[in-house]
Amino acid sequence: MDRNTFWGLFLILVILVGSTFLMKPSEEEIKREKLVQDSIARLNSQPAKKAAGTAAIKTVQKAPDTTLVKGPFGKAFQGTEQEIVLENELIRILINNKGAKVSSVELKGFKTSDGKPLIMFSGEQNQFGLMFSTAGTKINTNDLYFETIASSGQQSLTLRLAYDENRFIDYVYQLDKNSYQLGLQIKTQGLEGILPTNQQQLSLNWQTTLNQKEKDLASEQRYSTTYFQPIGEDVDYLSVSEDDEEEYTDGKIQWVAFKQHFFSNALIAKNGFEKAKLSVKTQAQLGIVKSYSAQLELPINKGQNNEYPLAFYFGPNKFQTLQAQGYDLERLVDLGWGPLKYINRYVVIPVFDFLSGFNWSYGLIILVLTILLKVVLFPLTYKSYLSMAKMRILKPEMDEIKAKVGEDNPTLLQQEYLKLYKKAGVNPLGGCLPMILQLPIIMAFFFFFPNLFDLRQQSFLWMDDLSTYDAFFKFGFNIPFLGSHISLMCVLMTASTLIYTYFNNQISGATGQMKYIGYIMPIIFFGVLNSYPTGLNYYYFLANLLTFGQQFMIRQFVDDEKIHAKIQENKKKPESEKKKSKFQQRMEDYMRQAQQQQKAKSGKK
Repeated sequence: MDRNTFWGLFLILVILVGSTFLMKPSEEEIKREKLVQDSIARLNSQPAKKAAGTAAIKTVQKAPDTTLVKGPFGKAFQGTEQEIVLENELIRILINNKGAKVSSVELKGFKTSDGKPLIMFSGEQNQFGLMFSTAGTKINTNDLYFETIASSGQQSLTLRLAYDENRFIDYVYQLDKNSYQLGLQIKTQGLEGILPTNQQQLSLNWQTTLNQKEKDLASEQRYSTTYFQPIGEDVDYLSVSEDDEEEYTDGKIQWVAFKQHFFSNALIAKNGFEKAKLSVKTQAQLGIVKSYSAQLELPINKGQNNEYPLAFYFGPNKFQTLQAQGYDLERLVDLGWGPLKYINRYVVIPVFDFLSGFNWSYGLIILVLTILLKVVLFPLTYKSYLSMAKMRILKPEMDEIKAKVGEDNPTLLQQEYLKLYKKAGVNPLGGCLPMILQLPIIMAFFFFFPNLFDLRQQSFLWMDDLSTYDAFFKFGFNIPFLGSHISLMCVLMTASTLIYTYFNNQISGATGQMKYIGYIMPIIFFGVLNSYPTGLNYYYFLANLLTFGQQFMIRQFVDDEKIHAKIQENKKKPESEKKKSKFQQRMEDYMRQAQQQQKAKSGKK
C-alpha cells in the first residue's frame, strides 16, 4: 500500500466516524420515533378485511398537523393524516385524506431495474388539488384535510371537504377489479354560493415528480415528457430533450399524461378540460427522471351542483393495454412520424403480436420477424443486386470514357455516361431505388424497438434486458459521443455492417468517396446506437447476416458473363427499340441545359 492510498483510506475512516457521531439522534428524537413506529406497528398488525377479487382498505396513521387557521374551511386546515389503501390484482394505491389525493401507486406485476417494487410516485411527489378563492382567502384543496364519508364494497371511497353542512366538495374514488384505471368523480354542492361572481372556472393543479425505474437514466429521460390530446385532434407532446411548457386555449383537452419511458400517469376528463397550462422539467437530482405540471380548468355551471367525471390511468406503456383504455391512449407509444407510425401500427405490431402468441423467447421472435421481413423484401434485394452487378460490369467502359473525356468537363462526362447507360439498358439508380424503398421499414424499427414494452427486462443469451444496452465493458467515466460503456451487441452490429459494406462495394464496384463514406457511416452509428436497446442492435445485426445469406444465394443464380452478354446485346439494338426511362430523360434534359448554359458563358467571355 503506497502513502497516497493509506492517507486516502485514513481520511475516509475519519469522515465515517465523524459523520456517525455528529448525526447520532438525541434521546428525545429516539423516544419520539419509537412512539411513532410502535403506533404504526399496532395498526399494521390489525388484519385488513379483504374480499376475494376486491379492493382492500386499511388506514395508516401519521403525525397530526396542529396548525390552526380561521376563515373558510377553517376546520380543514388541521387534522390527522390517514392513508387509505385501494387495491386490486394489478395495482395498489394509497389515498391520503390530506388533499384527498393519490399519494402512492405501486404496480404489482413489475419491478424496477434493480429489483425493487415499482412505485410510480410516493408522498409529496404528487400534488393534486382544486384552487379557487373564497371570502378573500386562496384555497388549495391539496393542503386541506378531507373527511372519510363512505367506503362501499371495499372498492370505492368518498372523501368530503365541507364548508358547512350544505356546501362541500366530494372526491369519489372507484377502483374496479383487474384494472389500471382509478375512477375519480369530483362533486361540488353549493360551491357557487361561496365563489366570486366573476369566477367561471375551477383550476385543477396536478404536479408530479417521477423517479428512475430503468437502468439508464439518460435513456429514460429521452423518452419522458408530458403528452396531451385535444378533443378531435391528434395527440401532442412537449419537448423530450429540454425543459418546455405550453398553454393550450384552442379547445377542450381529453387527457393529459405524465409519461415515462415504459410507464405513464394519465388523467382523463370524460367531458374534457377547458384549458391547460403544461410544463415538464428535467431534474439534476440523481434518480429523478423529470418533474411534470398541469394546470387544468374545469367549467362551473352557476345555479346548480357540478360533477366532473375523471379517471386516472397508472400503468405500463404497452400498446395493447393502452388501447384497451380507450381515448386513444395508445398514442403514448411513440411509433414514429409520418408513414413510419402506420407501418409500425398496422404491419409490425400485428405480426409481432402474432409471433408472441407462440410464447417463444423475444430473441427468437425478433429473429423470425427479421426473416419474414427479409422474405417480403427479397424481390427488392434481388433487383438491387442485379443493378449493382450491371454497374460493376460497365465500370471498365466508364473508366475508358473518363480517360478519354477527362475530368475537366463534368457535364460532358455525365452525358457520355448517360449514352452508355442508354445503350446498355442500365438504370444507374436501379441499385439505389430498392434500398430507398426499404428505408422506411428500417427507420420504423428504429422507433419500434426502443418503445416496445414487451422487451422490458426480457433476457436473451448474454443480454439481461433487451430494452436497454448490454454493458459489456464499462469505463467508469463518460466519453463524449460514446458514453460510459461499450455494448457488445452494438459492436457485433457495427462489425457486420462494415463487412456488409465491404462486400457491397465489391458487388457495385464503388470507388473514391462513395467507397469510404460506406465505412464512415457505421462508425458514426456505433456512437449513436451504443446506448440504444440491444433489441434494436440485435435486429440490425440479424438483418445484416440475412442479407449476406440472400446475396450468397443470389450469386449462385446470377452469372456475370450472362449479364455482360445481355448488355452487349442491348448495345446492338437500334435506338428506336430502346425504352428510355423517365430518369434518363430528365438527366438528358438537365445535361443539355447545363451544356447550353456553359456555351453561353463561354461566348460572353
